[in-house]
Amino acid sequence: MSRVMAVTFEEHGQLHYLDPGDRAYAVGDWVLYPTPDGDVVARCVWAPTEAAAYEGLPTCPGPATPADLAVDTANRERREHAAAFARAEVERLGLDMKVVGIDFVEKVAGVDRLFAVYFTAPQRVDFRQLLRELARGLGARIDLRQVGSRDAARLIGGIGSCGRELCCTTFLDAFEPVSLRLAKVQGLAPNPLRIAGACGRLMCCLAYEHPLYVDFLRRAPALGERVEVDGRHGVVTAHVVPAEAVDVRMGPGETLRCPLESVCSMRSAAPAPVGGGAADE
Repeated sequence: MSRVMAVTFEEHGQLHYLDPGDRAYAVGDWVLYPTPDGDVVARCVWAPTEAAAYEGLPTCPGPATPADLAVDTANRERREHAAAFARAEVERLGLDMKVVGIDFVEKVAGVDRLFAVYFTAPQRVDFRQLLRELARGLGARIDLRQVGSRDAARLIGGIGSCGRELCCTTFLDAFEPVSLRLAKVQGLAPNPLRIAGACGRLMCCLAYEHPLYVDFLRRAPALGERVEVDGRHGVVTAHVVPAEAVDVRMGPGETLRCPLESVCSMRSAAPAPVGGGAADE
């Protein structure tokens, strides 16, 4: 067991984990987070607690001082100014690109000031003129970095269809491949309005419950299969995976929702087709 705490650099931002050392921190405390370019200010959102799954975490250098907070505030203002300036220059030059994020580093690899500008674009962009204008206007070295739609959603943030902050903004460290097959297994219609995330790609959360659906469909009778429930015969009309149940039509106008363990198949056991449908819970 080791002690672990979680911090964020932005409100509702991605969680980063630290070893608090021997210090005690409370939620809301401003602390320092070690990076290759020096310590940066972060806010504690998860007070130190004992956990077994976290090993080899960086150690928190300590609480942020008033001087650290002043530097952090100045850097945030620089990023906001740089973002507004970059977007204005992109519009003035008529470039088909969108600025989605800005990073600022005071000193890195012999460079006194560096702005990293993250952008999305549907195709290749000739940004040589933009690079010159940004370097001249911001008085710093400029590093333009093109990102994909998922990384853009992570940088911008937002609320998902579930009503919570985007997974990629809060806790996802890496993106897993998500295919339309996962939606089919879960009985979801291939409607982009239902299965696409803020990035326009298939929602990452489709992969979270996929193993549960696969396991359920291996154990459950197939749609249309005749089954026996408490001595009565019926036909399976829907799978209700979250409830570990199936809907069974017992006769005209009578459909029962039955726990999976109470349903007996009337044919020899065989693996259910993984592509079966599922009912919304």
